[in-house]
Amino acid sequence: MSDATAVPETVIELRGVTTRFGNHVVHDGLDLEVQRGEIFALVGGSGSGKSTLLREMILLHRPDAGEIRVLGNTLRDLSDDAARALRKRWGVMFQHGGLFGALTVKENIGLPLREHTDLTDAQIDAIADAKLALAGLEPEVGAQMPSELSGGMMKRASLARALALDPELLFLDEPTAGLDPISAGGVDELVRKLRDQFGLTIVMITHDLDLLWQVADRVGVLGHGKVQGVGSMAELSRMTNADIQPYFAGPRARGAQGSATSKPR
Repeated sequence: MSDATAVPETVIELRGVTTRFGNHVVHDGLDLEVQRGEIFALVGGSGSGKSTLLREMILLHRPDAGEIRVLGNTLRDLSDDAARALRKRWGVMFQHGGLFGALTVKENIGLPLREHTDLTDAQIDAIADAKLALAGLEPEVGAQMPSELSGGMMKRASLARALALDPELLFLDEPTAGLDPISAGGVDELVRKLRDQFGLTIVMITHDLDLLWQVADRVGVLGHGKVQGVGSMAELSRMTNADIQPYFAGPRARGAQGSATSKPR
């Protein structure tokens, strides 16, 4: 029997993270934790440092001070070989897809496998087909070029590539941005399905209120260089912080909240 009082495992930990660009302070001693198996969303106004924080978590930018630990590794202390090994344990879905335009969708999905494994071409193609299906795309999409895809298909193809190496940690940058409501709803369901089916830990940046209410387990609100609040959307809705309340004001926010509370998760 599992211990219901067991302490959750922290897979991402940020302590005192400070980031500056010239005289502009983006993060000012920021602290944050993400637990294994949760869907954690980062929100905040323009310039609050969401994308910068994501880049720091995936070794694309180094903060000026503080410590970031991911999957038990202190990022500041990693050797090149250790960083390469750690990158194989996470997948990243970039906001605009990030697919290489000169490669087919299947070639894009197979690229991480060609770079990091000794699998044969046939094995890589088979895995790419499986990831396409997992992302909800038909097999024939694999032969298409990224320029031929709709916005929703591009998001799913990028997600398929992020899943190529069977990561335990998944980073999603605005997974529903620019999508129509039906396509966005499909991505919402897919994100939840991936977590539930594979036990992934998912960190996402989003402004999508439906995604926040219906998919995220916890949400961290960034503002003024700090994390202004962390909790479920229901918990955040009871906080009076001025950086948090805009997510619960206005008809769109109330509509998303009403839809979430009337639908079982």
